Amino acid sequence: ITINAETNTISLELSEKELQERKKSWTAPQLKFKKGILYKYAKSVSSASKGCVTDEF
Repeated sequence: ITINAETNTISLELSEKELQERKKSWTAPQLKFKKGILYKYAKSVSSASKGCVTDEF
């Protein structure tokens, strides 16, 4: 991963094949919290790429 603060870019230096292989083997980690506000937050908020909204749930 290359981060260039001058051009405001982030580049991933992997081939498309390698990226697809990594995506296939990736699984989401288990939540560290089983109760409380952090648990509620983690269960109800979507990812930043989707706007972190809670309306979808």
